[in-house]
Amino acid sequence: MASFRDRYGPWAFIAGASAGIGEAFARQLAARGVCLLLVARRAEALSRLAAELTAAHGVEVRHVAADLARADLLGVARALAGDAEVGLLVYNAAYSAIGPFLDRPLEEQLRVIDVNCRGPLTLAHAFGGGMARRGRGGILLMASLAGSQGGPLVASYAASKAFDLVLAEGLWEELGRRGVDVLACRAGATRTPGYASSSPKKDMPLMEADAVAGEALAALGRGPSVVAGGLNKLAAFLFARVLPRRTAIRIMGRATRRLYE
Repeated sequence: MASFRDRYGPWAFIAGASAGIGEAFARQLAARGVCLLLVARRAEALSRLAAELTAAHGVEVRHVAADLARADLLGVARALAGDAEVGLLVYNAAYSAIGPFLDRPLEEQLRVIDVNCRGPLTLAHAFGGGMARRGRGGILLMASLAGSQGGPLVASYAASKAFDLVLAEGLWEELGRRGVDVLACRAGATRTPGYASSSPKKDMPLMEADAVAGEALAALGRGPSVVAGGLNKLAAFLFARVLPRRTAIRIMGRATRRLYE
């Protein structure tokens, strides 16, 4: 039976890797002997993580500090990868504009599209071709429970995560025919620096980043999408199968307002 590295190595490209769930992916993949290509905005955090993972696991780690919204993302990714054989793409980076839609600048809403939609589509297209030619590999896109229905106060973010979910599901069938496993991981609220920086005003149950990354990697190759966490699985079932859609949207609106207003 092929090892994880045989199936998804020797290199993994992780977008949004400097902290939180992206860092958890990097640590878990390095522990499996997969070499890493890391992209995020924080250069110092990437350098520290790369040095630590190389020392701990003996894997090669390349990294570059870059904004995933930049127009030349494809060139940045290709330059970082060079001749590395990328067997796994993990797109974890995300941007959210929180607040009433009309009160947030248009530039923020467009940045949501650049980071959350254009970024994963660009990199899936860039690296998916090599995987398909080799007949093996994986693409893992981090979606969200927010993408299951409209999200008041996070309308553009929720819409972008619906895009990620549907993109991954379509590629799961299409690229699966060519030996490439594609998965959307639908995460709920997770204890990360990004979540903390959004300044929520109330406490709520949070998953740990390591647990989310672990569930996602375990589910790769088993289906088009996975919901991380038992409570989140229950919530996803209720919202999709039990509650009327208008009720689900209003519940999400009330929950978001409690967190941020």
